[in-house]
Amino acid sequence: MPKTTTLPQANTVTLTARALLLDMDGTLVDSDAVVERLWREWAVEHGIDPDAALRVVHGRQGYATMAELLPERPMELNHADNAVMLARETADVDGVVRIPGADAFLAAIASVPHALVTSADEKLAQARMGAAGLPVPVLRITAESVAASKPDPEGFLKGAAGLGFDPADCVAFEDSGAGLAAARAAGMRTVGIGPRAAAFAPDLHVADLTELTVTITPEGLIELGTTG
Repeated sequence: MPKTTTLPQANTVTLTARALLLDMDGTLVDSDAVVERLWREWAVEHGIDPDAALRVVHGRQGYATMAELLPERPMELNHADNAVMLARETADVDGVVRIPGADAFLAAIASVPHALVTSADEKLAQARMGAAGLPVPVLRITAESVAASKPDPEGFLKGAAGLGFDPADCVAFEDSGAGLAAARAAGMRTVGIGPRAAAFAPDLHVADLTELTVTITPEGLIELGTTG
């Protein structure tokens, strides 16, 4: 029998996939409190409007955000500053919680191919998933895995290759414009999570993971729909 995880409402299938690629921050884990706290401090220290910084920080690696905000700054300084920021973010998990429905969603897809594709490094990914009480996928494409940050598609392409699937057979879950752009550039369909994603027209959008339905067919296909 197919395996279904849903609320007691009709499930309209919207997307079908053989593998799923999952962003972390804003998609599985709500880390906005610490991201805003630390990046506001960084922006003030560098004479940048904190609100302007927060408009570009989501979805990118820190050095890429810094390059966007300080285009004349030598990149080696951005990488050095990013190492400091990563250490601070890893040590600060105050306010880090799971996105509603993330635990049930990960349980529903445990038997099918999936991977984490995040701009966080391995230590930060482990810290935030742990703080949210979520299992960490076996395959993880983290900051150490790629040469280019989202919106470059490298991370998603490596995730698909690591799972052994063509990008067209994968669906990517994202919350940010940079992440959705990366997934599209990789040739994947997208599920957008939360208010940031809504502005970028993902193939399927939900407010959080409680609105998503997951059905695993006997052939192993993953059918994704909404509870609305």
